[in-house]
Amino acid sequence: MQVLVVHCHPDPESLVSAAKDRVLSGLRHAGHDIRFTDLYADGFRPELSAEERRTHLDPGITPELERYAEDLRWAQAIVLVYPTWWSGQPAMLKGWMDRVWACGIAWHLPPGSKIVRPLLTDIRRIAIVTTHGSSKWVNALEGESGKRTVFRSIRAMCSRRVRTTWIAIYRLDNATEKHRTDWLDRVERRFRRF
Repeated sequence: MQVLVVHCHPDPESLVSAAKDRVLSGLRHAGHDIRFTDLYADGFRPELSAEERRTHLDPGITPELERYAEDLRWAQAIVLVYPTWWSGQPAMLKGWMDRVWACGIAWHLPPGSKIVRPLLTDIRRIAIVTTHGSSKWVNALEGESGKRTVFRSIRAMCSRRVRTTWIAIYRLDNATEKHRTDWLDRVERRFRRF
């Protein structure tokens, strides 16, 4: 399978970065064709410009984003590896969604229609690997907006039969080293079977 892995964390020594390494190791072991993007290492600019907002219904993106768009068109599966901050994706990752999952790339709005049509129908798997400082219970109370963004909005631009996987560690702020290591081992095992 052609798998796009998008990593978003500013600290290469973080647990999220270690999880990214385990994701890549598991996917390689399983024999997948992988493309990897590290948004911070790329210096990705997350803010949507005024011009991009004005023309968001026009197909196409700025030339600086074309590599990211090509990766989306190529992918049959996407793995997003990021920390959950303030109940959602980091601004860098949300900016990637805002700017790259654009008209003509991820969706199209036919003339006269009120419903967007998905364009990334080759994507049949979406997996999220994320960390949460708080408990699952607190995240549920907050509404799990980051999970909803991917599993409702992003997912709608992919194949109708897209399968989703959520791999999260909760209570990271109080997690022991063993708990962190066990979670990393579980991440790699999941992607060896991906």
